Amino acid sequence: MNNPEAGTHAAGTQAAGSTPAHRILGHSGLSVSAVGLGCNNFGGRLDQTATTAVVRRALDAGITLFDTADIYGNRGGSEEMLGRALGPERQNIILASKFGMDMGDGQQGARPEYIRRALEASLRRLGTDYLDLYQLHTPDPHTPIEDTLGTLNDLVQQGLVRAIGVSNMP
Repeated sequence: MNNPEAGTHAAGTQAAGSTPAHRILGHSGLSVSAVGLGCNNFGGRLDQTATTAVVRRALDAGITLFDTADIYGNRGGSEEMLGRALGPERQNIILASKFGMDMGDGQQGARPEYIRRALEASLRRLGTDYLDLYQLHTPDPHTPIEDTLGTLNDLVQQGLVRAIGVSNMP
């Protein structure tokens, strides 16, 4: 499995001597640019050409954190377009995605079996074999948090996910 530490991308251009500010993300050990790119407009408001232009501009500016979700871009479109736009640069950035929102046909929540299916689908759409950060998008009142966290821990142990997190928690 290709799981390198985040680094500087090869295609980026920066002013001589300038280094984008980086921070460690929580207790994960992941080094991320202080500014990240939210990718919720990819696959919705932005087509592939515009998505690729935004991603290239972000890389050129030194942004290394790209945050998407399975629900963004009309249920998967953001991940697909981001994966295509990143191409080989994927190995040089921190890629975050989220799961848990209603993807249609009862595909939602934080049940262990659903988390695994959602991750497999996100990895396929993004064209990668691991995520740097995988986040529960919203609480699932029908699933014990111990079950959710146990499954996410298993995914970390399997090398499919480097770190876990939550979003939109009360």
